[in-house]
Order: sequence, then C-alpha cells, then structure tokens
Amino acid sequence: MADAARATPGDAEPAPAGAAAASSYPQVVRLIGVMHALRTGCPWDAEQTHLSLVHYLVEETCEVVEAIEAGTDADLAEELGDLMLQVLFHSEIAAEAGRFDIEDVAAGIADKLVARHPYVFADGEVPADLVSSWEQKKAVEKNRASALDGIPDRLSALARAHKVIARARSHGHQPAQLGIEVKAMDPDLLGDEFLRLVAVAEALGVDPEQETRRALRDLEGRLRDLENRTR
Repeated sequence: MADAARATPGDAEPAPAGAAAASSYPQVVRLIGVMHALRTGCPWDAEQTHLSLVHYLVEETCEVVEAIEAGTDADLAEELGDLMLQVLFHSEIAAEAGRFDIEDVAAGIADKLVARHPYVFADGEVPADLVSSWEQKKAVEKNRASALDGIPDRLSALARAHKVIARARSHGHQPAQLGIEVKAMDPDLLGDEFLRLVAVAEALGVDPEQETRRALRDLEGRLRDLENRTR
C-alpha cells in the first residue's frame, strides 16, 4: 500500500507545526486506532461497505456546510470530525482488502497539491489565472478531452450548471460564446432573484430543477459543439 520511497519535492514542503508529524497529532493517530477497533469490535461498523456509507458521506458533507454557514466553531469542529470519520472509514475498508490505506490517501492528495502548485513548491511563477491553471493541469493529468469531463452527474442542476460554466471559462470559452448573456447585478440580490424565478416556475406549474436540467443539457451541447469547432 503506502510507498515508503514515495518521491517528495525536497525541502520546499513545510513541516507540520510542532514536533515530528506522528507526535504532533496524537489524536489523529488515536482516531485511526479507534477506527481499527470499531471494524473488529462493533457488528454495525464491521458490516459497512463503501456503498452502504454513501448516504452518511453526503449527509455529513451537508452538515459541514450548514455549520460553516450558520454554526459556531464548536459546531464546525464537530461536523468536520464526522466528515473525517467517513474518510477514515472508507480508507479502513479499502485497507482490509489490501487496496489502499489512509497513508496512501494522504500521500496522494499531498503529491497532487505539490504538483499543481509549482509556484509554491518549486521555482514556478504564479499564474495570472489560478483557477484556469488548476483546471488545465487537471485536464492534462486525467487526459480529459472536454471541459465537461469529470463533472459528477449526481450534482443538482444548479450546482452542475455552475460547474459547467466555470469549467467552460477555465477552458477559454466565455458565457457569451455559449449563448448566455451575463448582466451586472448586485451579488447580494442573486439569492432573491433565484427565489423569484422559483416562484415564477411554481406559478406556471413548472419544476424548476427539471427546467434547469433541460436548459443545462442544451448548454452542454453548445459547449461540445464549440469545443469540436475550436480543436
């Protein structure tokens, strides 16, 4: 599983605050041990699978969002702990099958962050457009041919629309090229505008989520056509 000889970018990576990594975060080590014990000692925990935990992963993620938007620091710390448990749970299940473990997970994301930030960990210059630079690196790493590749199908229509438009921008395709007129608006009024449109949809007897998905399918078709023309 974890490769002890994994390459590191040298002295550029910051060391954890305090002493050596293992002793700096004793509660993290303790939590890993607790997870081990639960998988062997608790019947419910022992029978869980990646699929059976999906509901909890989504739920805990939503609760983190709620804590960020309306909770206290104590709320956020608690919900982040619940989400962290899900990461450990999935890693433990995989480790039991000899596929990967939490060390592989941590090493993978650390390697990815270092590789995508050469201006932090090497001598690269800070890109003028950090978001586009990030997306371009991802596209190369994952061999993505389209801006739409890798966008989760299970996102809500509004979340997916946001992701599609952001991806299109990062690939050099502006909303106007896709037939979308962007008008200046006070950001504080956007939520009210969304609610107004939902009220219009309700008055018309239209499902706003369904209509957004329909419009989004058309948008994605136009984006694919634009990509094909510019290749």
